[in-house]
Amino acid sequence: MDFISTRTTAPAATLSQAIAAGLAPDGGLYVPRQLPPARPLQAGTSLAATAATLLQPFFAGDALEPALADICAAAFDFPAPLVPLATGNDHVLELFHGPTAAFKDFGARFLAACLSRVRAGQERPLTIVVATSGDTGAAVAAAFHNQPNLQVVVLYPDGRVSPRQAHQLGCLGGNIRALRVGGSFDDCQAMAKQALNDAELQARVPLSSANSISLGRLLPQMSYYAHAALVHHATHGAPLNLVVPTGNLGNAMAAILARALGVPLGRIVLATNANRVLPDYFEGGPYQPAASLATLANAMDVGAPSNFERLRWLYAGDDAALRAAFTARAVDDAGIRATIADRYRRFGEVFCPHTATAVQVLEQLRASGEAAADAHWAVAATAHPAKFEAVVEPLIGREVPVPPALAELLQRPAHAEPCAPVYAALRGALLDG
Repeated sequence: MDFISTRTTAPAATLSQAIAAGLAPDGGLYVPRQLPPARPLQAGTSLAATAATLLQPFFAGDALEPALADICAAAFDFPAPLVPLATGNDHVLELFHGPTAAFKDFGARFLAACLSRVRAGQERPLTIVVATSGDTGAAVAAAFHNQPNLQVVVLYPDGRVSPRQAHQLGCLGGNIRALRVGGSFDDCQAMAKQALNDAELQARVPLSSANSISLGRLLPQMSYYAHAALVHHATHGAPLNLVVPTGNLGNAMAAILARALGVPLGRIVLATNANRVLPDYFEGGPYQPAASLATLANAMDVGAPSNFERLRWLYAGDDAALRAAFTARAVDDAGIRATIADRYRRFGEVFCPHTATAVQVLEQLRASGEAAADAHWAVAATAHPAKFEAVVEPLIGREVPVPPALAELLQRPAHAEPCAPVYAALRGALLDG
């Protein structure tokens, strides 16, 4: 299988080439020339086994194909349980049991396992440039830490990630470098994209990406949706509908692609915070990127979701068909706070702000009748609530226990370098090494 750019002017690439490049030379995002046809699927004996079966068509004929099972085994060695909620046929898909307590551990570890093989034997190290609104950078840093011939530069908006997220970003050292940018996530993302499109810089410092713009991050994220939906369908005979909290649209795009491949997923509803670019579009307005707003659900503070290009590609640019296929709803900070407090008071459930955003949307769907009483739904729980203790603990009136892997990271000293929100500052940092 080969891969093309969403902007159509870049040469086709193999999977290994697309993963190594991150972004296509024309600034577009890599997508398969043609999606594999939908086919009957069954859950494997483990998440890793399901992933290997699901992803095989994308790896067919590539140099990485013989290593696919080993890559999946390395990346998916922690669970993603589908846990019933207290209400009806509602569930939460817990994606936060990895080393940095966020769903992005799955894709980051998969990408690291791929790139360590793609770059084996290269003379010059590859530098991964990653912009993060909170969780991506920590997951990438942990996944790539001490990987030979690979370096990571993480850009994050100073003061706009939680204290524990910021600590994770700067606590590893070695081949991991953290830059705290005096701007927004959108500034960080624009700087990273400009670096990846800077041919003169690339000639001196080979670069790639680990954001959800990277195909090596996107494809593996289909796996946990596939495994959960296949196991659920085998048990209950019903498709699993999803509410996915989304910022850059990568996690939701993974679910959408999984459904296109034949995974028994029903509706996929997008939940956003007060950044309304996607809800406004799906309600009939133009797609209009905007400056991002700072919210309690900071990992979703995105005003220009990159993966919208992939979503439009999937629907061949047909806005009417795209709007008919999906719903997106926004929840403000007051709604996030109310959901965290209310669900704990009523049921003892504890959610991070991002997961609470999706829970609130599911409650709206249930209350309005848009989600039938007998339909089975799941919320994607994207991060452990202990990462957002400053928000969660005052609302529930108790401490949230910290998972052991996260506690170990928080015990390390942390350091991040200041960086102006302009490309010249990032370029200089990359050249200075």
